[in-house]
Amino acid sequence: MHYQNPVIPGFYPDPSICRVGEDYYLVNSSFEYFPGVPNFHSRDLVHWRQIGHCLTRSSQLPLGKAWSSEGIYAPTIRYHQGVFYMTTTNVSEGGHFYVHTQDPAGEWSEPLWVDQEGIDPSLFFDHDGTVYFTSQGRQGITQSVIDVATGQRLTEPRVIWTGSGAKSPEGPHLYQIHGRYYLLVAEGGTEYGHMETIARSDSPWGPFENCPRNPILTHRSTGSPIQATGHGDLVQAHDGRWWIVFLGIRPHGYPPCYHLGRETFLAPVTWVEACPEPGRGNGWPVVGQNGQVSLEMEADGLPTCSPPSSSSFTCSPPPSPGAAERDDFDSPRLRLCWNFLRNPHPEDWSLAERPGWLRLTGSASTLEDKASPAFVGRRQCHFECRAATYLEFDPQVDGEEAGLVARMNERHHYEIAVTWRDGARCVIVRRRIGTLQAVVAQGLLEPGPVQLEIAATHDQYTFSYAQNGQSFQPLASGETRYLSTEVAGGFTGVYLAMYATGNGRACTTPAFFDWFDYAS
Repeated sequence: MHYQNPVIPGFYPDPSICRVGEDYYLVNSSFEYFPGVPNFHSRDLVHWRQIGHCLTRSSQLPLGKAWSSEGIYAPTIRYHQGVFYMTTTNVSEGGHFYVHTQDPAGEWSEPLWVDQEGIDPSLFFDHDGTVYFTSQGRQGITQSVIDVATGQRLTEPRVIWTGSGAKSPEGPHLYQIHGRYYLLVAEGGTEYGHMETIARSDSPWGPFENCPRNPILTHRSTGSPIQATGHGDLVQAHDGRWWIVFLGIRPHGYPPCYHLGRETFLAPVTWVEACPEPGRGNGWPVVGQNGQVSLEMEADGLPTCSPPSSSSFTCSPPPSPGAAERDDFDSPRLRLCWNFLRNPHPEDWSLAERPGWLRLTGSASTLEDKASPAFVGRRQCHFECRAATYLEFDPQVDGEEAGLVARMNERHHYEIAVTWRDGARCVIVRRRIGTLQAVVAQGLLEPGPVQLEIAATHDQYTFSYAQNGQSFQPLASGETRYLSTEVAGGFTGVYLAMYATGNGRACTTPAFFDWFDYAS
């Protein structure tokens, strides 16, 4: 049986997974974007549908102090006795916390905070009722016992493993499998040397025995189109087979670079014993093709589901995240694919002021600020894609602008916008690459609405506009390379967004977006 990787394309890193019966749930990191921690559901591990976000309120997710690639790191999702738990770290404000719910598609609780150092927390519910809280610490993988009702530590944190010898052991997950405790860890840094290692013990406190096959997953020093594989989470399917979800990247060009972000991949897992011990079961996991994976994977079989009796979810494959779609903004709520940049200001946007339109009113905040400008964006999930919108905006003051942006972070973005410039209403293309910023093209506009478009290939963005039923006219272009992680830095991927700004002062003119198209 064949399936395609990545199973969730685009900026969906640090995947964590849990199973409830024949239903699978998965979460990802979200960094400075709001709402936080996208939550997915599947019944076959390949086709995923977003069902919500775990963090939908500013009280759960304060992001006012978050620079790009700060905010929410590496969540873990677990299920225990009818309750879902999601734990993560807000590295900008508060540290470790977890939230819980009985309905993963609904609202999650207010945070319970855990006083433990580091990042990348994980929860493990042992058979005797003990709840272990495991994270990356300064000296290695650190663990304590907590009261899950309050978040209070019941023991002092202890270092339980320092990894297999590579740098930056992180992303720990503790399991009990085949009568033993297994500790799965990412090492090598979340770069081209990334890898996944595992150790086992008869106790959750160790000592942990290093797997002789470590790393059990890595693409370092290979020519694979998938690189930086690691930060995984194991799950046993309802048919008994084992799988792992993990992050990876798809670099292109030379020197290689990637701008879609770290994506979610899937691989089958088999268990073998290096040194057979009678009565101890199969001992070590083998991921994919002897520790490597491919864009097209062959597996013995994917989980197949029976028709659900009480679940609100169906067995039919849902559209993949980032699939082609038009949003006409005719719903009272934004679709789940949309995010704000940090915590939004209620006065900056509205779907109700003019039904069927998204209204954005620019503030003094700009795309260069550590702030929350009027910004509604979605991840770029495909190398070859097109984003377009229909905009009504009639600025009258220098500095007022609204349009589309391809954003990596504050210092690396391209935009096509309608603005007032040199005494006239015009359309511009601006490129911001580090400290270099320039308007690289400009065209005068006729009165009336404008359509704006960003068309992407592997290597280039092309910015075009149209009016009065005419075809799109290219205005300028920009290389994707300058929005890549290798150039821009950080841990995120490109967003394609609608935005408005007063560039230093509040706008007096609202921008109305009638629709937004994403096509791949």
